[in-house]
Amino acid sequence: MTFLLVTNCRDLTTDYVVREMKRRGHDFVRLNTEHITTSFVSIEPQRRSIEIRLADRLLNLRDVSAAYFRRPEAPLRPSEEIDERSWVHAAGEWNALLKSIYLFLGERWLSHPSNILLAEDKPRQLMTAVTLGLKIPTGVVTNAFEEVKALAENARIIGKPLKSALVSDQAEGSVVFTSLIPTLYEKDAAAIAACPAIYQVEIQKAFDVRVTVVGKLAFAVAIYSQDADESKVDWRRGSNPTLVHQPISLPAEIEAKCLELVGSLGLRFGAIDLICDKQGEYWFLECNPNGQWAWIENRTGYPISAAIVDELERIAAS
Repeated sequence: MTFLLVTNCRDLTTDYVVREMKRRGHDFVRLNTEHITTSFVSIEPQRRSIEIRLADRLLNLRDVSAAYFRRPEAPLRPSEEIDERSWVHAAGEWNALLKSIYLFLGERWLSHPSNILLAEDKPRQLMTAVTLGLKIPTGVVTNAFEEVKALAENARIIGKPLKSALVSDQAEGSVVFTSLIPTLYEKDAAAIAACPAIYQVEIQKAFDVRVTVVGKLAFAVAIYSQDADESKVDWRRGSNPTLVHQPISLPAEIEAKCLELVGSLGLRFGAIDLICDKQGEYWFLECNPNGQWAWIENRTGYPISAAIVDELERIAAS
């Protein structure tokens, strides 16, 4: 069996899977997609063959038994001798080739890249959660000032991005965290109209919950976000290294719904964010179909990397 790990060279999370692969003695290839431009690729449709000649080996994708799509990055220009205009064209061709590679592997993915892309749609996630019987905060996805104002009339509300939490320019980037929306005035209408966002009634938290689903396993951890002011609304804010992470057992019904939600999105992996309120009720916020998990393994000892390799082995065996 040969396993393929598709990511980038700075992805520390994949290092955990690499370590587990080595521990089990598996043959694997780590493809850091930003450096695909230094390889040589041949596709022969008649033979249904895709070969990638890397620095240290020749990989035929027909030999790949299972694959993990982690955090690929855009191909890098391999040489300054390629001028910028030519590189814009060449980069598009390399990205097209990567898409061919992803599609060729078909059902051998832990989660298919196409399913990951579709599962990133947050309205779809929220609708799926409702269908499955999970509670979600009252809210709306909109850019209409009057709708946001009406939602805020009788409750404190929060706002968060519909898609990307990263705002970047050529010099630097910043993260848009989930935030409380202050009192709204008519002068705020233009800012709200600028783009759609998610607005929800604030849930009074006891703690946040991160549920890492791998196959039929759910690794749940309580994150005690209310212990620090900066993390009360969004536990990621402040990157507090002392924030307590405690492994917990979810109610059986909630765990089953988390597993079902990930499967309904066409995935074998999902990082789900929940809230446990002060009455002990669980609320669904969102599911990251390709979320980070290494820090949870570090903090809790949960064998997430082993579970991922187990799941890849099951895919290979089938």
